[in-house]
Amino acid sequence: MELQTTWFFLWGLLWAVYFITDGFDLGIGSIYPFIGRRDEERRIMLNVLGPLWDGNEVWLITAGGVTFAAFPLVYAVMFSSLYSALMLILFALILRGVAFEFRSQVDDPRWRAVWDICVFAGSSIPALLFGVAFANIFRGLPIDNNGVFQGNLLTLLNPYGLLGGVLFVMLFLVHGSLWLAIKTPDPLHRRARDLARRLWLPLVAVAVGFLIASAYATRLYENYLAHPALFGIVVWTVVALLAMRWFIARERLLAAWAASAATIAGAVFFGIAGLFPNLYPSSLDPAWSLTAFNASSSPLTLKIMLTVVAVFIPVVIAYQVWAYRLFHAKITAGDLAYEEAY
Repeated sequence: MELQTTWFFLWGLLWAVYFITDGFDLGIGSIYPFIGRRDEERRIMLNVLGPLWDGNEVWLITAGGVTFAAFPLVYAVMFSSLYSALMLILFALILRGVAFEFRSQVDDPRWRAVWDICVFAGSSIPALLFGVAFANIFRGLPIDNNGVFQGNLLTLLNPYGLLGGVLFVMLFLVHGSLWLAIKTPDPLHRRARDLARRLWLPLVAVAVGFLIASAYATRLYENYLAHPALFGIVVWTVVALLAMRWFIARERLLAAWAASAATIAGAVFFGIAGLFPNLYPSSLDPAWSLTAFNASSSPLTLKIMLTVVAVFIPVVIAYQVWAYRLFHAKITAGDLAYEEAY
């Protein structure tokens, strides 16, 4: 039971790390056509992401791999019930990566305009659908006793699911705006900073709405009421949100970005803590829910995988720390002259 609990926590942690790292990529891509007013500015935005975006998506592969290895039944049911949404996310992410590489290959405004649309769509669609998917998991999905999903893509687009999608989009927009402000000179720096400031209050409104809606649409608060210490996660998230605004006002943008990362982690763990031990709750009958205990791999598999994670996750973290330190400088127009530049 301790192994399953440990893996449940790791499962949530890896998703949180993915949303923190790739979240600013998706956020920058979502504001890309609105903040970048000239071709040079848009190229600068792409090169802010250039050295980091593919490394950030390693965490998506890791989170998916952990789901497959530790909770194979959840993986099977998730990828069958959420097939349409997950395939849309996959195709959007592929389209975004292709757009990064192809955009500057032809010096034609029409060619670049097409790939600019692809960057926007390939960033905003995953941001929305990840939120929709996780909100529906928090709410519970109509899966029967055989793990068969009794619905379709439109079933996921319920009011609570869409509210979760809007929350994720807002989180990523602020997260991406702050990272862009950190990594670029004026006028991009100023526009991105001001956008983060303007989006903060709508983010708070959506987050409060999501907390209230969760009391009616989900059973998340049952765990919180049974274990009041869990409300510390909500307090953590509120403090992080307030700290973000305080740091933005004082031009401490790296600290504001860290507060944004803490807010994203708090939002994810708000749901994860409320779900436990459910990984994939059924809205048809709680007895049909997939939990950390009835859907896990064998104890031996979990022990072997824990060893693998203990060895390789620090390696991935060390590589990413090195990459972020190596490319810590602001991106300027002069950097666009390099052959490797987008």
